[in-house]
Amino acid sequence: MGQSPQAPNNTYELRHDWSLAEARGIHDLSIGELVDRARLLHRRYHRSDEVQLCSLLSIKTGACPEDCAYCPQSAHHNVGLETEKLMNVDRVLEAAAHAREAGASRFCMGAAWREVRDGEEFERVLDMVRGVRDLGMEACVTLGMLDEDQAVRLKEAGLTSYNHNLDTSREYYPEIISTRTYDDRLRTLAAVRNAGITVCSGGIIGMGESTDDRCSMLVELANLETHPESVPINTLVAVAGTPLGDTPPVEPLELVRMIATARIMMPASMVRLSAGRSGLSEEAQVLCLLAGANSIFFGEKLLTTGNPDTESDLAMMEAAGFSALQPPHDGTSSPVRKVS
Repeated sequence: MGQSPQAPNNTYELRHDWSLAEARGIHDLSIGELVDRARLLHRRYHRSDEVQLCSLLSIKTGACPEDCAYCPQSAHHNVGLETEKLMNVDRVLEAAAHAREAGASRFCMGAAWREVRDGEEFERVLDMVRGVRDLGMEACVTLGMLDEDQAVRLKEAGLTSYNHNLDTSREYYPEIISTRTYDDRLRTLAAVRNAGITVCSGGIIGMGESTDDRCSMLVELANLETHPESVPINTLVAVAGTPLGDTPPVEPLELVRMIATARIMMPASMVRLSAGRSGLSEEAQVLCLLAGANSIFFGEKLLTTGNPDTESDLAMMEAAGFSALQPPHDGTSSPVRKVS
């Protein structure tokens, strides 16, 4: 009999000194042991029967100058995507109100920009943020890179969270993106954190990376001075016309392993079951929730790719005994249970 994989630290202290060997040891546990340990920590920090429902709207679509190999919105790829200029505020707030009525407590807005530029369009985004917060929802945006002054202005507008994914490991990153560096991404996360906005940062699996690359990405996030409050785990949605268009899909248990490992390494964070969910059976989605995911994006689209529809999501949650997390009355980020 060989040695068992290295076990995680079973104390409830948040750690920021993870090694790749530790992360890999957790990831490679038997699926039953892995899910058991993830659920122990999930229950310690969160209500394990609650799931936050999030809605994501593409507020500016296509023509992005970045060359991300997975992204149909890149101007470098010919996918037949119809580009759309930045939406007006009223249309966005109408969509946010509709999402709220369907049960969403968090509304996320994505603009296909390389970076935030000061001017009328940024002012429009600030108005969108104010309007979403006035609806009593959390507001999250993903706008590309930004500087500390822009982050402060978003904070003053009431922004709850800023999404900026690391995507993959530092080592594999150049295989996916050449138009910005890994450190560019970390600088944006630092600007967000310094402004007092909560951080939403995760990655994508299924882009040809190794298991070590997946675990290395989690180590990078878990070793930040403060863990991201939100960690989306995406699986690649292969789109014809992108360099990764012919990539085979990820096996569902690979996603379960990533979610459970993220839950163990960053137990207080919201772990979000994100892109790629349309390729999963309901049973696989429920297993992801049991493994530590406590948030899903729902609605017909996730930016420009398909997503399970609202009614089927709500039916799945009801059948599995999950309820929708309600936003706090003061409109701040969703609460987590603290270490006693």
